[in-house]
Amino acid sequence: MKEKTKNPDPLVKKKPRNKKKKEDEKILIFTKITNPVFVSVSEAAKLGGVNSRTIRRAIQDEKIIYKIVKDRYLLDFKSTLHYLYSNRKLRNKLLQNGIGQYIENWQK
Repeated sequence: MKEKTKNPDPLVKKKPRNKKKKEDEKILIFTKITNPVFVSVSEAAKLGGVNSRTIRRAIQDEKIIYKIVKDRYLLDFKSTLHYLYSNRKLRNKLLQNGIGQYIENWQK
């Protein structure tokens, strides 16, 4: 009988269905970022195609890495993308209303 082993990395929750998606996920998760990009709550909401309240809820639930500078939240862009990809509804909003709607143009 095969035993199920739990993945030690908390960022990888599900096994992707296809290989390409799995490779993309690995690149996003395991890439070492030397100069991380920080965005404000309103910028993250615009880039994600969601309401700023959604981003603030994620901050409160500690699903997004942030720092506070002069009483303002600065969000780590990588963890913001991880949060937006964590849920099908959020992912669809990102791809349809957020920055994802321009990806096809970048690939050409």
